Amino acid sequence: MRAIWKGAIAFGLVNVPVKVYSATEDHDVSLHQVHEKDGGRIRYQRRCEICGEVVEYKNIAKAYDDGEQTVVLTDEDLASLPVEKSREIEVVEFVPSDQVDPILFDRTYYLEPDSKSTKSYVLLRRTLEDTDRTAIVQFSLRQKSRLGALRVRGDVLTLQTLLWEDEVREAAFPSLEESVRISAKELEMSSALVDSFSSDFDPSEFTDEYQEQLRTLIEAKLEKGEALDTQETFGEEAEDEGGKVLDLMEALRRSVEKNRDKSASGNAKGSRKEAKDDHKEDKEEPARKPAAKSSGRKSRKGA
Repeated sequence: MRAIWKGAIAFGLVNVPVKVYSATEDHDVSLHQVHEKDGGRIRYQRRCEICGEVVEYKNIAKAYDDGEQTVVLTDEDLASLPVEKSREIEVVEFVPSDQVDPILFDRTYYLEPDSKSTKSYVLLRRTLEDTDRTAIVQFSLRQKSRLGALRVRGDVLTLQTLLWEDEVREAAFPSLEESVRISAKELEMSSALVDSFSSDFDPSEFTDEYQEQLRTLIEAKLEKGEALDTQETFGEEAEDEGGKVLDLMEALRRSVEKNRDKSASGNAKGSRKEAKDDHKEDKEEPARKPAAKSSGRKSRKGA
């Protein structure tokens, strides 16, 4: 990994020099826009509306328009701001970890000690672990003032940027203001359904199925050319049972029974793994068969 920024965590008189690394990466297949007729790449040009010239990126500046006048801000102007010059991650307060709403989390970064002595780094990490606290910090990165949370992940300190409070929309839905009666039996059945799906979270069990299918499609096109039947590549999926309106209790009862039947031959994890293996075998067979959907199969949300 390559460090994207260097600075120092400061709390009280303690100073912890660190290097900052991006903790996540995008695994999506990179697609380009092309002319459908001849496959030519579609490229966009940065053209000045006044002189009509194509402008190189290095000659482009930022500007603010108030409707009547435009103020041009160069990179030098932005770099001169006091907060942009700061290389300090200032600890503002230590708060109970469960008080930080996950909806505020944005990007995550790893912090590596940038000093021969790692004692101050380890001290801060151990303190956060022992007190079950999260450090709320303020810093500047890439021409923006940011709010962040220092947390512990294994042996590493992580810095998670936080959204500002006014960047989180209020969830105001009139339908949720209606009075709804939940019976004890419905709650019992719902709890039984949750129990039947209970498991320990393991991120490695989840895959991005869309990206896998996209890669399969691309590989098939490379092998066979443009004359490709998509159905031949992926097969068909049986349509869901539709048109039936079930009441809540009936839906819960059927879900519980379905999951119990599926778990009869083994635990929930084993069943899910078998379903995945069966799905892979179906895709490898020369004669494609319709693939029935399995409600017990896990899939991770798209990025």
